[in-house]
Amino acid sequence: MKRLILNLFVLLAVVSAGYAQKNVMWEPVNIPSMDLFDGAGGDEMRPNLSKIEFIKEEKGGHNKKFRIKDGSGKTWVAKLGREARPETAAVRLLHGIGYKTEINYLVPSITIPGKGTFKDVRLEARPDNVERLEEWKWKSNPFVGSKELQGLKIMMVFMTNWDVLDLQNKILEVDGENQYIVSDLGATFGKLGNNNFPIIYRLGRKTGSPQAYAKTRLIRRVEKDGDVILSYKGKNRGVFKGITVEDARWLSTLMSKLSDKQISDAFRAANYSAADIAVYVSAIRRKIVELQEVASSNNLASN
Repeated sequence: MKRLILNLFVLLAVVSAGYAQKNVMWEPVNIPSMDLFDGAGGDEMRPNLSKIEFIKEEKGGHNKKFRIKDGSGKTWVAKLGREARPETAAVRLLHGIGYKTEINYLVPSITIPGKGTFKDVRLEARPDNVERLEEWKWKSNPFVGSKELQGLKIMMVFMTNWDVLDLQNKILEVDGENQYIVSDLGATFGKLGNNNFPIIYRLGRKTGSPQAYAKTRLIRRVEKDGDVILSYKGKNRGVFKGITVEDARWLSTLMSKLSDKQISDAFRAANYSAADIAVYVSAIRRKIVELQEVASSNNLASN
C-alpha cells in the first residue's frame, strides 16, 4: 500500500511538472543563420495587405494604434508615428541574438478603411496561440542575476532606449511557454536625454535618428571592482546598476557574431534609406567594439 501511495505521488509530480510553465527570455540560436529581415515571424507570417478590416482603435501609449485584420484573417496592431521604424529594427536585432520578441513588420504604406492611408506603419501580430499576460518588472523577475537579463539591460542602452519602464514589458504565453519580452521598443536608435535631473531629463531625446545615434556611446567607464557604468541618462537609472565585465563579455560574444548584412537587414526591414542604414551599421559596429574592449580590460578611461 505504501508503495502504491508513493507511486501515485511520483505520478502526480510528473504530471504537475508537465503542466508547469517554462519561463524563457533568451535561448541559444545559430546567430549567423538568423534572418533579421523577416524576423521572428519569418516570411510566412507577413501581413496580407490585399484586404484590410478595421476592428477598433487601441488605447494607451503616446502613438496612435489601430487593431486590424488582414486579407488572410490575421489580426494586427498597427502603430503609426515616428516609433514604428526604430521599433521594427530593434525587435529584429534582439531576435537575431536569441531574445524572445514580438512578431512585427513595417509596411511602407497601408490604407485602413475609415481611417486613412498611412506611411511607414508597424504591424504587430496578435496570433491566436499567444496569450498576452501581465507586465514583468526589471528588478523582480525569474531572471534576476542571469546573463540574459543583464545582457538585455545592456541592449536597452545599446539601442538608446529612453523608455525603460516596467509597463513596456510583457509576458507572452506561447504554446505552454512564458516568454518575457520588452514589448514596446519604439524609443530607440536616436539618443538619450542630456541630463539626469527630474522632469527635464527628457530634453534632447530623439527616436529613430541615425545621425544622433551615431554620436552616442555605450560605455562610460569600468570601475576597479569590475562594474560597468553604461552611458545612460534618464529615468529608472537603478535598472542599470550591477552590470559587470562578465555580462558585457557575454553580450559581446553574441553581438560580434552578427554580420554587417544581418544588421543592414534589420534596418532595411524598417524601411530606412541605404544612406541611413550605412550610418546605423557603422554605429552598431562601434558599440560592439566598445563591448569587446570592456570584455578585455577593466581600465577604460572615464568620459
